[in-house]
Amino acid sequence: MNIVVLGMWHLGCVTAACAAKYESVIGLDLDPLVVTQLRRGKPPLFEPGLTELIDAGRQSGRLKFSDHPASACAEADLLWVCYDTPVDESDHMDLTPVFDGVRRCAAFLRPECLVLVSSQVPVGTCGELQKAHPRLRFGYSPENLRLGKAIEIFLRADRIILGVRTDQDAVALTPVLNHFTNNLIVVGVESAEMIKHAINAFLATSITFMNEIARICERVGADAKEVERGLKSESRIGPGAYLSPGGPFAGGTLARDVMVLTEIAQEKKEPLALIPAIKLSNDQHKGWAIQSLRVELGSLAGSVIAVLGLTYKPGTDTLRRSLAIELCRSLLREGAEVRAYDPVVEALPDELSEVTLSCDLNSVVEGAAATVVCTEWPQIRTADWEKLSRDNKLFVVDANGFLSATLKHFDGVIYRQVGKLS
Repeated sequence: MNIVVLGMWHLGCVTAACAAKYESVIGLDLDPLVVTQLRRGKPPLFEPGLTELIDAGRQSGRLKFSDHPASACAEADLLWVCYDTPVDESDHMDLTPVFDGVRRCAAFLRPECLVLVSSQVPVGTCGELQKAHPRLRFGYSPENLRLGKAIEIFLRADRIILGVRTDQDAVALTPVLNHFTNNLIVVGVESAEMIKHAINAFLATSITFMNEIARICERVGADAKEVERGLKSESRIGPGAYLSPGGPFAGGTLARDVMVLTEIAQEKKEPLALIPAIKLSNDQHKGWAIQSLRVELGSLAGSVIAVLGLTYKPGTDTLRRSLAIELCRSLLREGAEVRAYDPVVEALPDELSEVTLSCDLNSVVEGAAATVVCTEWPQIRTADWEKLSRDNKLFVVDANGFLSATLKHFDGVIYRQVGKLS
C-alpha cells in the first residue's frame, strides 16, 4: 500500500517511520524546512530511536519526505492524517492544521481514496471532513503514543481502535494495522472518536481522584501508597488501575479531552457534574509543590530552589506544557532564586532568563534550601545522593516518590511526597 502520512511532528514522524518498516511511505509536511531537515535524517524533536528508524526507512527506500501535496498524493492509497493537534493555554484545540492539510491534499487524491485520521480531534470532526470532501472515504484511529516510548508502543500495540463507515474500509485497512497488532477493535467513526475522549477523561478522573484521596491521607496520617495497594486489590478495580498518588496530569493530551467533553455537553445542553470538575481538581493540585515548600520554608523570597528535570516527561526534549516550567514561573513570582537541572535541555524560554540552567546536578542541589523533583530522568535517581545528603541539609519535594527508595537510607533528609507525611 502507498501511504502518505500528513504532518511531520511527533505523531507523524513516528507513524511514518514505523509504517515504512513494511509499506511504501511518503512523509508529507507543508513546511519545507521540516522536510529539508528530515531528508537530512533530523526529526523535529527528540524521541528515543526515532532518528535511527528514519535512517533505516530512508536507506531501505520505503520512506521519503515531501512538501508538495500534488506529487506526494498522486499515487496514494491511504492519506494518514497525523498532525499533533495544538492546544492553547486553556486546553482548547486548534483544528486548523487538520482541516487545512486535508483540504490541500484532497484535490490530488484519487476518488474514493481512504483518509485515516489519527490526530486528536473532537467527536464529529471526521463527519465534517466527509461533508467537505464527499469524494473521499474517512476513518478514525486514535493515536496511542507516549513521549519517550512512542516507537515501542506503536510497533507493539496492545490494540488499535479503528473507526470506519463500511466493512470494506475495515478490510482495506486491516493489513496495514496488522503489522502492529492483531487486536483490532472495529467500531463506527463517531464511536472511535468518542473512545479517545472517554479513555483520556477516565485516566484524568483516576489521577484527580487518587490525588484528592492522597491529600486527605496527608492530613490524617494515612499512607496513600498503602491505600493504593488496597484499592488495586479490589477485584472490581484491579492491579492495572491508573491509581497512583503523585503530581497532577500535565500537557494537553488528557486536558484537551476533558475540555472537549465539557464543551460538547454545553453545546448539546446536557448538564454535567463530574467531567468539568476534573480540570478544577487537577488545577488545584498543581499548587501542591509550592504549598509544601511554603510549609517548610515560610516565605520563598530569596530562597534558592533546585528544580530537577524540566521537560514534559523523560525521553523527550519538549518543554511545552511542562509542569516543571510552570513551577519555575511560580517560584520566580514568589521571589525565589531558581536553579534547574535537565540532561537534554540546553536553553530556556526568554521568560525564564533568571533561572540558572545547568547539566551538573550536584551544582544545582548544593546549598539549595529545597530541591523539587519534576521530570523523572534516570540520571536524577543515579546521582550521588549519599554525598549530597552528607554535604547538604536536604529538603526534597518529590510528588511521585521517585527518590523515596533512594533517600530513605540517608539520615537528616526532609522528604515530601504526595499522600504521605515524612
